[in-house]
Amino acid sequence: MSKYRNDRAFTDYVHKNLARPLIYRPLNWTEVQLRQDYAKYIDMMDGIDYVFRNGDNIMSVQERFREVQYKDYSDFTIRYRRDENKVEERHESEYYKVKAHYFTYGIIDKPKSNVEKASGFIKYAIIDLKKVYEKLDSKAIFISDNRQNKCKIVDGNRIECPVKYNTDGSSSFFPIDISYLVKLWGDNMVIAQKGFL
Repeated sequence: MSKYRNDRAFTDYVHKNLARPLIYRPLNWTEVQLRQDYAKYIDMMDGIDYVFRNGDNIMSVQERFREVQYKDYSDFTIRYRRDENKVEERHESEYYKVKAHYFTYGIIDKPKSNVEKASGFIKYAIIDLKKVYEKLDSKAIFISDNRQNKCKIVDGNRIECPVKYNTDGSSSFFPIDISYLVKLWGDNMVIAQKGFL
């Protein structure tokens, strides 16, 4: 089984067995069942993993889950570039295409190899991506290939996010510290959370 399939299986398991009951159900978010071809299309083209409904409100979500070894991190990550991909149209990753309203980021209480024994999240957050992208567009959050490990607050009111590279050369990403979003721009940047603040 390829690494991608293992990652996909991990994410699917966490979504179904942990995120649905522990994150979305308390918010009264009900998952909308999409046609498989449409679900695949919006995932590839728009960075949308799931669509939920709460009354008349429709919420699109991108999810990323991590295993217990990431519990000390206070940020969520957005995939940035895939410059080593042989297909040039695939060099720009989710940062350039994501149209999801929200980003659900969670860290479970077990290693990935033992996911079926996980009972919950050490941390999770639902981040308002529309507000994050407004800050990126205005340069209040900016990406810098500065060889740093973590993002930092600069000029008292901006977040500088470093570009990080996966060791296998597959892609790069940048972290955004969730506590910095709330510190600079208030609670409305995060819809729900546990353990990050």
